[in-house]
Amino acid sequence: MAFLAVLLGVLAAVPAQAAGYRYWSFWDRDGDKWTYASQGPGTARPEDGDVQGFRFSVSEDSKDSAKPRGPADFDAICRSTPAEDGRKRVALVIDFGLPKDAPRGERPPAQQRACAQVAEDATSADALASVAEPLRYDNNALLCAISGYPESGCGEQVSGDSGGREDTAAEEDAEKDGGSDGGPSVGLIAGIAAVVVLGGAAFWQARRRRG
Repeated sequence: MAFLAVLLGVLAAVPAQAAGYRYWSFWDRDGDKWTYASQGPGTARPEDGDVQGFRFSVSEDSKDSAKPRGPADFDAICRSTPAEDGRKRVALVIDFGLPKDAPRGERPPAQQRACAQVAEDATSADALASVAEPLRYDNNALLCAISGYPESGCGEQVSGDSGGREDTAAEEDAEKDGGSDGGPSVGLIAGIAAVVVLGGAAFWQARRRRG
């Protein structure tokens, strides 16, 4: 019937979920902002006083990847770690992300800020391992888990439209309240259903009048 065709047309117009990947991204602190690291943690060698970040999220690529959240000040993070000869201090911000980006059945731990004190030639991976074990890597040396999170998976493809957005408090609250997963909302479907029901009722009443 005509009203069913309208319903199908409206549902077809709902944007499809975009594909993304669930993974740990790696960041350098440049002044007061984060920049996507040009090297992986296994080859990058930070200097004493550097701040680096790790963020777990779902995103399509590095251009829209979510940044670590919250304060990222070296002096604040490493205040209680005195300098030592022959060693360097690296401030690390480890952001486990939002519940909406977590694998099924898991919940992200609280954010960590730690001061890694390591040998002068240590890599970022060495610094991370000194404060956030256990780490997990895949066969291609891709960082899969920090402090054991997530328990499984590594850069797997997922569907959803949450990746890459700067997360706001409102979005976090929506997640806690069971917010939308990017598909048609309950309100939208209910509204469409109401239109279909009213349209059907009007159709049958018109037929009865003609009869």
